[in-house]
Amino acid sequence: QVQLVESGGGLVQAGGSLRLSCAASRNSFSINVMGWYRQAPGKQRELVATITTGGSTNYADSAKGRFTISRENAKNTVYLQMNSLKTEDTALYYCDVVLLGREVYWGQGTQVTVSS
Repeated sequence: QVQLVESGGGLVQAGGSLRLSCAASRNSFSINVMGWYRQAPGKQRELVATITTGGSTNYADSAKGRFTISRENAKNTVYLQMNSLKTEDTALYYCDVVLLGREVYWGQGTQVTVSS
């Protein structure tokens, strides 16, 4: 069983920055992919960014150029640096991990609210 501990969500003005963190209770050798998804009111959960153990990244078009996903394998932690935040970035952000066996685990979600 993998436990994910998220932090970093909060309230920020448009144009500001936040950094989300997610620590997994499993060593990186057993983790294939870590990533972030988000769900805004009235919308489906959508991909924000993912990163593999080897460092390959993937971003949603809305995140490119503003968000950066990174990983510290020694700490089993993934980060999402969010800059130039917009009101439309307001959502519940979820951390997830995909194990080598392709089993998926989700964090509890952390709220990001961007004010105008």
